[in-house]
Amino acid sequence: MNKYQLLLEKQRNYFRTGATLPVAFRKKALQTLLMAIKKRENEILEAVKIDLRKSSFEAYTNEIGIIYLEIKHLMKNIAKWAKPKKTKIEMFLMPGSGTIYNEPYGTSLIIAPWNYPFQLVIAPLIAAIAAGNTAIVKPSEVSQATAKIVTTILEESFSDNFVAVVNGGIDETTALLSLPVDKIFFTGSVPVGKIVMAAAAKNLTPVTLELGGKSPVIVDKSADLTLAARKIVWGKFNNAGQTCVAPDYILVDKSIESDFLKKLQEVIREFYGENPDESKDFGRIINERHVARLEKLINSNKVVFGGKVNVNKKYIAPTIMVNVTLDDVVMQDEIFGPILPILAFEKIEDAISIIRSFSKPLALYLFTKDKNVEKLIMERVSFGGGGVNTTILHVASSHLPFGGVGQSGTGSYHGKAGFDDFSHKKSVLKQPVFFDPGITYPGKQISLKLIKMIMG
Repeated sequence: MNKYQLLLEKQRNYFRTGATLPVAFRKKALQTLLMAIKKRENEILEAVKIDLRKSSFEAYTNEIGIIYLEIKHLMKNIAKWAKPKKTKIEMFLMPGSGTIYNEPYGTSLIIAPWNYPFQLVIAPLIAAIAAGNTAIVKPSEVSQATAKIVTTILEESFSDNFVAVVNGGIDETTALLSLPVDKIFFTGSVPVGKIVMAAAAKNLTPVTLELGGKSPVIVDKSADLTLAARKIVWGKFNNAGQTCVAPDYILVDKSIESDFLKKLQEVIREFYGENPDESKDFGRIINERHVARLEKLINSNKVVFGGKVNVNKKYIAPTIMVNVTLDDVVMQDEIFGPILPILAFEKIEDAISIIRSFSKPLALYLFTKDKNVEKLIMERVSFGGGGVNTTILHVASSHLPFGGVGQSGTGSYHGKAGFDDFSHKKSVLKQPVFFDPGITYPGKQISLKLIKMIMG
């Protein structure tokens, strides 16, 4: 056995002792993690600043505060969710009773990305713990400072037979994916998601994929343009656009395009000043390779705002592009950076057609005051989740399952959805020993006519 197989065996043996099953154990583990995060809060903020130059406010709200809320929500509800659930059964199965048991899968593997390097490793971990699993955690090697503090926190809090951390790159991830774990949870890009799913298929391991895609914003002619501009600018340029649910492109009604463009530019200046590179609230691209990738997406002939790039500083200014077509390079893949293409439409049906020309997005945002437009979009467009007259905030709710559809992902988590995602629903029918009419047994069967009356 190699070291990863030994680690899996160690966790599997621990899980089989039943130690992780009591609700009291799960709550204590979550409380331990909560206190460890609080103890090293400043170190987390500093690590995220090193990796992505996030401001303390942005890092706290996006990386830490959201985790505190989720842990408290899970601790409050674990006992209720973990209880066996009695359910109705059909008359022909009587006398008897049906019960659904929430059973932890067992050993889980969590592979995290670099863009929210603390939140997106801890959020699925707390769901795994709440559901009663053990976990092997693989932070991203790209966000090295945050990976280091994640490792410190988890190693100080738990023994590796319960929660273990594995650091490294492609080789380590490949080795972990070859293990016959009981559950895989991956957050990252669509191409890597396909690799993860293929690896999971070899062991028939259930997998949750939190991926991405080109998430559109529709600005209808009835929209409040000031509100729309503020919400979109914040949602897009938060974390320098490196957010899986960030607005990827805007579809705006042609009749309001000019006015809306002015509002967007006004709001960018309001939020980040005339020189966003000097703003403490505007982050940096994760590394020079991604800066180079993003720079290739900028068509200077279509830029009406921003466009400035500094590879050495890992900086790309908030950038707006107009007169964009579906053939432009910027519209071929998820942008994942502070570049905002704008396309105009004549009719709302045209906007729907454009969205449908891509794979189903992880998110969609609609700005409108028209209830009919809202109803049309909700009924006609498939997407993971989103918002009406807001952006990205749906991911902050423990009461809203977060996940993709189609190529943007499979499965969902946050709150009870996370607990369910790491749980197997074990259904059991119990019948008494004192009653066995045997009407379905060979030689004792009732007539087909009577069976049809009962079941038909």
